[in-house]
Amino acid sequence: MSTQTTVHQTKWWSGGKSPFNLEYGKLMMWYFLMSDAFTFGAFLISYGSIRFSQNFWPDPNVVFNAFPGAGHANLPLAFVSIMTFILIISSVTMVLAVHAGHKEDKKGVIKWLAWTIVGGLAFLGCQAWEWHHLITGEHAVLATAADGKQYIDIIGQTMGGNPWGQLADHNTAMVALNNSSHETLLHLVRESGIKDNGQLAGLSHEKLVGMVQLEHLHIREKGPIAFGGYFYGITGFHGFHVFSGVIINIIMLLMSQKGVFERRGHYLMIEKAGLYWHFVDLVWVFVFLCFYLI
Repeated sequence: MSTQTTVHQTKWWSGGKSPFNLEYGKLMMWYFLMSDAFTFGAFLISYGSIRFSQNFWPDPNVVFNAFPGAGHANLPLAFVSIMTFILIISSVTMVLAVHAGHKEDKKGVIKWLAWTIVGGLAFLGCQAWEWHHLITGEHAVLATAADGKQYIDIIGQTMGGNPWGQLADHNTAMVALNNSSHETLLHLVRESGIKDNGQLAGLSHEKLVGMVQLEHLHIREKGPIAFGGYFYGITGFHGFHVFSGVIINIIMLLMSQKGVFERRGHYLMIEKAGLYWHFVDLVWVFVFLCFYLI
């Protein structure tokens, strides 16, 4: 007596089923993030190819050494480290929001989403300050040469370009001095070893220029334009993603407050928003590595 076995083939694409065993919206989010990762990857690979084809490239310890309210204090990467910390903490609060959604804890979802939004806005505010300072600020940096001797690097007004270049000749140095602000000249005179007896601030611009000791001075010409273009382009593109994530999280917050997800019986939308937010945080790690550390 033979036994006949009937094999039923599942038609995955017949509707309402997924061969990946994932909800449709989550699957589409993964597809989108994959394509977005390719875009960021192309930008960063292009940046790397241009950078390593140049004989000179700006030093991130010189470029990113400003801090709000610290004046000309030399604090390399301090401010961007705070930005990175803020974004990482916002990723943690997003995890907590998703976890609260799994437990169908409406209050928890609302609380942690709100903190995630605050973190995103704080990061955008920090980036806005950094851009404003780099574009419009005047940069003077106390540096130490290989022989241990200290110099003053005047990096000058950026005027929307890229000021972080190589050392200039004497004539260019004098032009940079004459175009520097009164505050910067005071700083340079004091750092040159001349004591401020309270009368330096009242001196004319020309006299302050003459008091600056050029042997203690390095002037940097404008660096490769590609640096500024790639920096503003890639960090701006990432900032747009952060802004988009904040808008998405605000929408999720409002829907949570109105009980939309409670009526649906699940918080899957929070999980999808969380995937996007974690992707934005992960991309920042690579942006931070390429522009600020290497």
